[in-house]
Amino acid sequence: MHPSLAAALLLTLCTLARSQAAQPVPCRLYLQPDLLSPAGFAAATNLLVRAAGEGYTGIILASSRTMRADLLPAAYRTHCLAFRELCRQLHLDLVVAVMPIGYSNSLLSRDPNLAEGLPVRNAPFIVRNGVLAPDDPIAFPNGGFDAVEDNDDDTPAFWTLIDQPGRLCTMDTGTVFRGRASLRMQDVALHEPRHRHARVGRTLHLAPFRSYRLSVAVKTRDWTGGDNRIAVLVGARSLCFETPDIRPTQDWRRISVVFNTLDASTVKLILGTWAGNTGTIWWDDVTIEPAGFVNILRRDGTPLTLTDETGHVTYEEGRDIGPVRDPKLGNDPWAGDYTSWHDTPAVRVLPGGRLREGQRVLASYYQPAVIYQGQVSCCLNAPALYDLLRRQVTWVHDTLAPDGYLMSHDEIRTQGWDASCEKTSFTPAQSLADNMRRCIAMIRQLSPDTTLYLWSDMFDPTHNARRSGAYFLVKGDGPWYGSWRSLPPDIVVVNWQFDPKTRRDSLRHFSDLGHRQILAGYYDGDPRMITGWLKDAAGLPGIDSALYTTWQGNYTHTRAFLEAARRQ
Repeated sequence: MHPSLAAALLLTLCTLARSQAAQPVPCRLYLQPDLLSPAGFAAATNLLVRAAGEGYTGIILASSRTMRADLLPAAYRTHCLAFRELCRQLHLDLVVAVMPIGYSNSLLSRDPNLAEGLPVRNAPFIVRNGVLAPDDPIAFPNGGFDAVEDNDDDTPAFWTLIDQPGRLCTMDTGTVFRGRASLRMQDVALHEPRHRHARVGRTLHLAPFRSYRLSVAVKTRDWTGGDNRIAVLVGARSLCFETPDIRPTQDWRRISVVFNTLDASTVKLILGTWAGNTGTIWWDDVTIEPAGFVNILRRDGTPLTLTDETGHVTYEEGRDIGPVRDPKLGNDPWAGDYTSWHDTPAVRVLPGGRLREGQRVLASYYQPAVIYQGQVSCCLNAPALYDLLRRQVTWVHDTLAPDGYLMSHDEIRTQGWDASCEKTSFTPAQSLADNMRRCIAMIRQLSPDTTLYLWSDMFDPTHNARRSGAYFLVKGDGPWYGSWRSLPPDIVVVNWQFDPKTRRDSLRHFSDLGHRQILAGYYDGDPRMITGWLKDAAGLPGIDSALYTTWQGNYTHTRAFLEAARRQ
């Protein structure tokens, strides 16, 4: 059914439903639709009609495709226009998400070099067969679990952390990838029901500010363990947040992650599960090597420097070496998708240059960090960033004419390290404040009176803007603390601090600053949880609405969410 016809048929019903629903707080719907395909467009418009009939008053539309709208088929714009018109007919307030700062992959699909870079400093390379090859061998004995400690057949040599050797972690000579043995973890919840940890670890001595590839062969059978990790730690701080792709049942398959040591020279490597259950997992043939030029970033804020071993002679692209580029950077397998490891690009030595076979050189450059399942953050201080943001906001303004804009500054997990950041002398919080001022001015120039919205976490001292402590791979202690000082009080905060222990403090923090707030509940859990949010918000001024927030696209509980909010 065409959306205009559906709206006309149900408009009277929607009006009646709203008149009968004396809800204390209006409810909105968070929607991440596929507005390009006909099927996705139909599903989105049907959901709009249903939500309006249930009594929802507004939509927050998060479509990553707005960043690439000018490159998409005309059907995308046509569907967006029809979506906007249907919102008007259904009297649904439309807020559109823009400015993907933090989850920046859609933005980086336009220019993958705008990612925030972690520094690699003076990494040794050698000219071998006419190309630059990493020359930083790392001693890593017993990566294959073949050797055991004296008189202990279940404790692999050199591995100093082994959870319950002989029960949880067992040497297995019958199932191996290479060599004589592997390490098996089996039925974790049976043997360790309280914490469900099964891990093996050791200490590594590495160079600071170097990039390494850590690789391990993994096999599973009926494995239901969760929170599987290849962890690299400095004290309590992790240097590697990438979530390995481990399937419930798989034959031997090599899994690789890349990490930067930053300022650490001693790190702890841990393999295993932090939420084991049933089934079996085997680990074998652990290796570590320099990551080379994989994912090298090339822009003014991420320079490449190549010198001799003394640092006195600098070599040049085009004179001594060929172009240094990674064609798979942010484009593996499609634009905006980063893989932390793939074949490293070959950098060729040019005939007639100053480099000779067997010569050692030192390279300094920058690489992005991949967080969890592919998240990469842009650099807040890269000048070209603002051209892309302006392009997106202008397209949204001209096409969708929204009632509000949600600035998507959310979980910015890498920042402060590259030359663009160091040049400003800003802390990450100051960089974020400067970015916010520029983003607000950009939108205000197009829509002076349109309401602006913002996710709460990066401006919340009970959440990601705490006074002290590390935050993922962001530079500094308490790097985001004080970021809220840049926010004008007319910004509406979409608050998703769902921890009941700190939620009241979070809500009061923004209330005291004069912000109206939207309570972003549900998160694919119990839809009735919104009642707890409303109780914590009781008595605080400026509670705007409750937001049915789903990352999984699960809209089966919209009515239950709405009814729970009404009963409160």
